[in-house]
Amino acid sequence: MSEYKPTIGLEIHAELHTKTKMFCDSPNNPDEKRPNVNICPICTAQPGTLPVINKAAVAHVLRVGVAVGGELADYSEFDRKNYFYPDLPKGYQISQYKYPLVSGGSLNGVELTRIHLEEDAASNSHQGDHSLIDYNRAGMPLMELVTEPVLHDSATAGAFARELQLLLRTLGASEANMEKGQMRLEANVSISKDDTLGTKVEVKNINSFKALEKAIEYEIKRQTKALNSGETIVQETRGWDDNKGESFSQRSKEEAHDYRYFPDPDLPKLKLSEIPEMTAEVIARDLPELPWQKRERYQSAFGIKAEDIESYVTDRELGEFFETVVAALANEPEKVKLASNYITSDLLGMRLKDPKPLPEAASFAKLIEMTAAGELSSRGAKDLLAILYSEGGDPAQIADKHGLIQRSDEGALKQMVEEVLAENPQVVEDYKAGNEKLMQFFIGQGMKKSQGSANPQILAKLFKEALTS
Repeated sequence: MSEYKPTIGLEIHAELHTKTKMFCDSPNNPDEKRPNVNICPICTAQPGTLPVINKAAVAHVLRVGVAVGGELADYSEFDRKNYFYPDLPKGYQISQYKYPLVSGGSLNGVELTRIHLEEDAASNSHQGDHSLIDYNRAGMPLMELVTEPVLHDSATAGAFARELQLLLRTLGASEANMEKGQMRLEANVSISKDDTLGTKVEVKNINSFKALEKAIEYEIKRQTKALNSGETIVQETRGWDDNKGESFSQRSKEEAHDYRYFPDPDLPKLKLSEIPEMTAEVIARDLPELPWQKRERYQSAFGIKAEDIESYVTDRELGEFFETVVAALANEPEKVKLASNYITSDLLGMRLKDPKPLPEAASFAKLIEMTAAGELSSRGAKDLLAILYSEGGDPAQIADKHGLIQRSDEGALKQMVEEVLAENPQVVEDYKAGNEKLMQFFIGQGMKKSQGSANPQILAKLFKEALTS
């Protein structure tokens, strides 16, 4: 066990889902492949242009703030964050410094410092000895969330980032697609031998949750090795090379004063209490069911497995399918639990092997009703589900066509039982001599003779009666 205690804080950026950019009417389209088409004089910083605040972007951040239990600012303003880089055409970024939109709150057990709103920078591509800049992304609304330095391991950090992505999608604030760069992760990592914070190192260029966890683990090991060798940890910004699985130094870490923040004189101050639809009470009333609320409801109402619940909460299509099935089953817990078992163990397996649209929820619910009523055996339900997934159709008609209806008529099954016993006299003798485990052999033979259509519970009952008479 290491003698050093790691402390981690996260900074997470997410591009918000709006029709237009943060301060102009250029389209906010992350899927645009043509470079430099979603631009205008404002987002390319032409002289004499004036920005206008995107109200929808502000509303998205406030909704996130209410969802995490943060305090919404009554007074807020935008600031100029000054630094010079080709992806920032104005020579400064419009951001928030002293008066963020949201302060405090917590998510997934992690305390938050702030959530604020800013504009995104352009995107760069490097080719040989030169770089190209695409200003389509410049000026897109960007939410930045900063946690308190209260994390102490990579797994907790990864779980937090995943929960934030889920929350953003639930609220419709952002798709937070990491492959498209819509959600970007940064980790501040330090280690020390006591509860005081060590020298903070910021790791950037993290583009997946697994990479976040790997970067944190690597940085903890790197800093531990450095201190044990008598080196001094330097406060710096490091990049993450996912292919090599290691961080690399980029530049010394800037302090806030390096950016020379000051209020943007071209943008009005925000007095949010004077905008009725942007008060915490109104926003809270209109929030959808949040991920943790949905988990609690599924658990308390149906008692389904935690891993099943997570599948429905994180997979939007599957979650909507499950909800429709639940409604069709009239919220009956035992039937819902049975349905959940078939969804997560069978239906998901089929979709993994052969991606297709999910079957009609009503048809699937009918399959569950038939299974719960004893009309389908477990084997028959699986076979019917495979047909339903690949071809669709009415479960009752499919079951009838393929001989999947489970036979529970004792009169019809008695003859089958008598045939099995007559064909296996030695096994009958062994059973009567005390080897009761052979009952499974008889049931298996009955199922084989019925081509899987016999009700195994009825078969067991009839075999016991025949063997004890």
